[in-house]
Order: sequence, then C-alpha cells, then structure tokens
Amino acid sequence: MKTQNNAVFLMGPTASGKTDLATSLCDNFPMEIISVDSGQVFKGLDIGTAKPSQAVQKKYPHYLIDVLNPTETYSASQFRDDALEKMKEIINRKKIPILVGGTMMYFKFLTHGATELPGPNNKIREEISQAALEIGWQGLHEKLCAIDPVAGGKISPNDSQRIQRS
Repeated sequence: MKTQNNAVFLMGPTASGKTDLATSLCDNFPMEIISVDSGQVFKGLDIGTAKPSQAVQKKYPHYLIDVLNPTETYSASQFRDDALEKMKEIINRKKIPILVGGTMMYFKFLTHGATELPGPNNKIREEISQAALEIGWQGLHEKLCAIDPVAGGKISPNDSQRIQRS
C-alpha cells in the first residue's frame, strides 16, 4: 500500500462512533490515530470530550491527547503544526495517519492553512482582564458598544471571550 501523502479524515460530532470506527480501521490497515479535538488536547478533560479510555489508548495510541494542562493555551495554528509533524512521523513508519475528531476548524486549518494574522498580545489581554476585574464584563461591553456599535450589538454582554477579542 502506498502511504506517501495519504491520510484519512474521520470527522463528526462527539459520541458519534468515530473512535470505534478508527480503531476498527487500525485493526485492518496500517494506520495510526491523531486526535483532532480541541478539548482532548488538555489533560483531565476526559468526560465532556468523550476522550478514549486508557485501555483504548494503550491498544491504539492516539497522538495529540493529554499534551497540555488546562491552564495552557492552544491554537488551531499550533494544532496544524503538531498534526503535520505527527503525520510525517507516521508516514515515515510506512503507515497512514487517520485524523479523528470533531473540531472542524482544526480540519480546515490542516487542509487550507492559516491566514497570516498577528499573534495574541498578552499585554493587551492582561489590561483587558484587569479592566474586567474593575468594571466587569458588562462594563467592558458598554465601552465596546460605544467604540464599535456593530460589533457590540453582535456580542452578548456575558461573552467575555468575544468582548476581549473585540
């Protein structure tokens, strides 16, 4: 079987049977699994992410599971770099990578790349977080609406992540 530049993408919602299908494919073909799940990359987030059991992971190693602490950040761009590296390693072992998960943005970044955007500015994030402690996210939402009524009108006053990004 030719393995150069081959990969299988198995996409779908949580708990739709992707892992069972992937492990069955691994039983029948020379494949190795790469997780494409934005929650499974974090240690300890086992239940809500439907992370494969330790027994399943022992029999069928899954890459990009439990690699970060929940306090760390991980981006789609970082995922792309990590997944491409793992895919290359798997292909070098004459196997086919099977990418399994439901984080569609990760699949999109993997197949189409990322738009060149500036990285996060931690100083500004810290300033916004400090302001949120002082006046609250609703107060920051009001400031956002005064500066950019269109963006503010699309964002809930309780959506701290989008308020901070705006």
